[in-house]
Amino acid sequence: MALTDTAPAAKPAHPALPGALAVLTVVSGFLDAVSYLGLGHVFTANMTGNVVIIGFAAVGTPGFSVTGSLVSLAAFLAGSVCAGRVERFHRERPHRVWVRTVLATEALLLAAATAAAFASAPTDLMIALIAVAMGLRNGTVRKLAVPDLTTTVLTLTLTGLASESSLAGGTNPRVGRRSLAVVAMLAGAAAGAALVNSHGLGWPMLISTALVAAVALGYRDRR
Repeated sequence: MALTDTAPAAKPAHPALPGALAVLTVVSGFLDAVSYLGLGHVFTANMTGNVVIIGFAAVGTPGFSVTGSLVSLAAFLAGSVCAGRVERFHRERPHRVWVRTVLATEALLLAAATAAAFASAPTDLMIALIAVAMGLRNGTVRKLAVPDLTTTVLTLTLTGLASESSLAGGTNPRVGRRSLAVVAMLAGAAAGAALVNSHGLGWPMLISTALVAAVALGYRDRR
């Protein structure tokens, strides 16, 4: 049999990650709907939005809260610090244990926020719980470094879709994954907004918690 120079295609190091991150992107859409529509025009995952909102509120623009955005920003940063600590603690442990630990912790924080929503607890408490969970997730996803699946922001994903498209003279790399991220966020935001508008904050929070818990329980990887 003649030998060829063609090497077999490399298998992804963590094949379960893209699917898990896609589900988490849907959850981000739900949580953006909850926080922006139901918690006083605050973001709990998109910190760029909060910095802009703080700027709006600082000059007296009606409908925006400096306090809520600052609570979210501080809680998000605290969650990101925890993400770094958790990653260091699990550095010598199996990869799947680290990921499942983070997801389980996120699910617990969202469960607490869900209970707060059904109990009509103070808005800032819900903002803090969700933002800590999102900081923990974002810090972890950053270390996982899966291209085009940050789970919370789409600016670079959309830029890649356009700037590397065939229209721009590119080869459309990872177009499927990039499109999936956009659709996942859009679907989560639409479903979350519909639930917030018709049923309040509790049910979209409960669905978000259930989705993250399902990913945590179902996550499998070779490492």
